[in-house]
Amino acid sequence: MPTTPATAAHSSSNGTADAIMLELVDENGTTIGTAEKLAAHQAPGQLHRAFSVFLFDEQGRLLLQRRALGKYHSPGVWSNTCCGHPYPGEAPFAAAARRTYEELGVSPSLLAAAGTVRYNHPDPMSGLVEQEFNHLFVGMVQEGLRPDEEEVGETAFVTAGELAERHAAAPFSAWFMTVLDAARPAIRELTGPSAGW
Repeated sequence: MPTTPATAAHSSSNGTADAIMLELVDENGTTIGTAEKLAAHQAPGQLHRAFSVFLFDEQGRLLLQRRALGKYHSPGVWSNTCCGHPYPGEAPFAAAARRTYEELGVSPSLLAAAGTVRYNHPDPMSGLVEQEFNHLFVGMVQEGLRPDEEEVGETAFVTAGELAERHAAAPFSAWFMTVLDAARPAIRELTGPSAGW
């Protein structure tokens, strides 16, 4: 993946990880500061910038991921293709492409902005809170997946009908339906009416 000033500032030549900082925003999505990632998610939560990616195959099936069991937030639950947080100063589009590659080993094609959504979702399991101003992206995946096992426990391509069945039977992230519903107009435009989204 290409290096940008934002990503270069968060890589380390000696292998140690810097504290991960997030952009704090106001209700309009304007940056107002930064906070350490875990601190931003502790109750009651601080409103911060995030992104969510929805990738589809050529049959119009959505790529889901089950979050790895070792993740500190919402481990072991199903969620959208990829989600995360831009580094301070990193464009949400660049962050979405970067993180999709880091987690799943693929570069999305036809990746396009699909609006924003603001929400406040507590996670009952961890006690953490998602206070997010979320940038949505939709696109296609046209290559084989190479998931990072530390990030992704499992993947699945599902139709709209299969998603409904899976959502009724298995735990999903607290934010999943909020971001999916907000992205639906762009998803329908990408997949066409016959896909049923």
